[in-house]
Amino acid sequence: MKRALLMSLGVLLAACSKQEPPPAPVRPVLSIEVRTLDQQDLGRFAGSIQARYESNTGFRVAGRIATRNVDVGSEVKAGTLLATLDPTDQQNQLRAAEGDLAKVRAQLINAQATARRQQELFNQGVGAQAQLDIAQTDLKTTQASLDQAKAAVSQARDQLGYTQLRNDHDAVVTGWSAEAGQVVTAGQQVVTLARPDIKEAVIDLPADLAGQLPADVVFAVETQLDPSIHTTATVREIEPQAQSATRTRRARLTLADTPSGFRLGTAISVTLRTAIAPRIELPRSALQEVAGKPRVWVIDPQTQTVSPRDVTVLSRDEERVILGQGVTNGERVVSAGVNSLEPGQKVKIDEESPR
Repeated sequence: MKRALLMSLGVLLAACSKQEPPPAPVRPVLSIEVRTLDQQDLGRFAGSIQARYESNTGFRVAGRIATRNVDVGSEVKAGTLLATLDPTDQQNQLRAAEGDLAKVRAQLINAQATARRQQELFNQGVGAQAQLDIAQTDLKTTQASLDQAKAAVSQARDQLGYTQLRNDHDAVVTGWSAEAGQVVTAGQQVVTLARPDIKEAVIDLPADLAGQLPADVVFAVETQLDPSIHTTATVREIEPQAQSATRTRRARLTLADTPSGFRLGTAISVTLRTAIAPRIELPRSALQEVAGKPRVWVIDPQTQTVSPRDVTVLSRDEERVILGQGVTNGERVVSAGVNSLEPGQKVKIDEESPR
């Protein structure tokens, strides 16, 4: 009797065990947080920070360069002496002009005395009108010669001053085209000056890409040595013709702001971005297809369980899949092992899961 009772109890227990299977084990999974993208990268290019305004400066007179007083990279204030010419010729011209001025002044004194004497004689009735007219004409001629001599002296002083090359605004010296001892002509480029107050980013773009840039394109600019120093930029101008050797067109970008790390000549990386319709990019391994319908597994952060959710796929490749809708920004989905999951299954998120 006892044996029969025990056998019956065993049968009942076996039946219960078949009806209530043990819970599914907690499965470790890799996961990723959903991020909505609203910009698209069109490419990454190297460039540099340059001054928007540069000037090629030279002497206003010809001569031999005597001194060069600043080096490339020097920051100079307005009025700084940059270089000088040998002033011998200009000094001689000034002395000659000053000699001519002294001579004309002596002639003027004599002309004034003659005119005064002829006027007195005429007033006394013993002088001729013709002599008085001649004396007054000589006085006026000499006065005109004096004005001309003064102008010649002023011009000679200016020519002497032009032997000193000075900048008329605060600047940074970015290049020299002549050295001490070299003979230069008037107006020949000697030094290149850049204004440091207004800077811009300069890059070379492939000709095809430069011609197809959207009007609202946004450039992300960062220094190559320290990417934490960054800003955004927009197109100011693009060269109309491509360079024959490289088939690139130079683009100049207006910076939204100028961090202190953006010094003239700083090497930068520029990423081209444009606004796009919001979309979600996930690893290809996060997508599962059941009966031809794509879906992903969404993790409930409260219960640490997963549930499938249908999604709309815009495009895909071997590594990435672009979703239009189905998940929202901030949700976490399983990024690997989706084929071994069941609805409501508990999961353990790997600490090294990508975010």
